[in-house]
Amino acid sequence: MTEPHEPTIRTLDSTTIYTNTWLTLKEDRIQRPDGTHGTYSFLDKTDFALVIPMENNGFHLVEEYRYPIGRRTWSFPQGGVPDSPSPQATAHTELAEETGLTATHLTHLGHLDNAHGITTQRFDVFLATGLTPGTPHREHTEQDMRQNWFPRTQLEQMITNGTITDSCSIAAYTLLLLNPPQRPPTTRDTGKKRVT
Repeated sequence: MTEPHEPTIRTLDSTTIYTNTWLTLKEDRIQRPDGTHGTYSFLDKTDFALVIPMENNGFHLVEEYRYPIGRRTWSFPQGGVPDSPSPQATAHTELAEETGLTATHLTHLGHLDNAHGITTQRFDVFLATGLTPGTPHREHTEQDMRQNWFPRTQLEQMITNGTITDSCSIAAYTLLLLNPPQRPPTTRDTGKKRVT
């Protein structure tokens, strides 16, 4: 499907209402396709990376208190790095900071919009494999974070029973299910003995 070349909503003017290190709140005057005018408020935020650390048919998750919703939640490691040279570099940094893990392989699974009705922010999803444990180096704001490994069946139960409610993590896991990693060929696949 091709995208339209011209936006269907015209921006008449744009005002910055508030800005800080992490975000900019904008309020635009707009004109809709039928000619009527209105106001659209949205957040400009830096893109981020989300990492799915997978090993032994299971996944590493992190849990922390999320102030806006007033409770602790589990999710895949994720975050942004100011002035990062690439999404891959951001993924490596966030994985190491939050879990202490380093990955031999990072596979890019997709690029998604994060709440496309209220923010410009997007995120890249990476599958991390070939994991080596290490010491986390969390930011001061992540001092209450903890991590754990969960088998695939338990992760899926946590999604279906509402324990995991982070929409970015659930969307990322869906990408993984739609793009499963390639398994190595077996003797049955090739008719030859596999060399290990």
